Amino acid sequence: MTASTGYLLDSHVLLWWWFDPQRMPEGVLALLSNPETPIVVSSASVWELSIKHHQGKLPELEHAITDLPALLRADGFQILSIAINHALRAGAYCQLHRDPFDRMLAAQAELEQLVLITADSQLSAFPCRQLWEG
Repeated sequence: MTASTGYLLDSHVLLWWWFDPQRMPEGVLALLSNPETPIVVSSASVWELSIKHHQGKLPELEHAITDLPALLRADGFQILSIAINHALRAGAYCQLHRDPFDRMLAAQAELEQLVLITADSQLSAFPCRQLWEG
């Protein structure tokens, strides 16, 4: 993949970027560190992180949760809103995978022609390009 290709981050990749970057392969770290690489974070991921934080599962987000959009922009990441065509495609994926957030990310990656950066091998069932070199 090249720096001109757009990349969509799975929620866990965003968390690892912020809190545990050594868990990511060197190639992924290089992409995320390159200011020329278009990196996109879905509103669905922000929603998922907010839910998990408020359930007590992500205490490390305590000071960041209210300002996630600003933190994303500070890292140079673009925010991708959920559009109706994304919702319709994600709904059609219900037989492939149970997690609605994963279905949304796969739908957005497919429809927006983005490469989904994920370590989740279960997402290989979806017809979107994926990257993880680990």
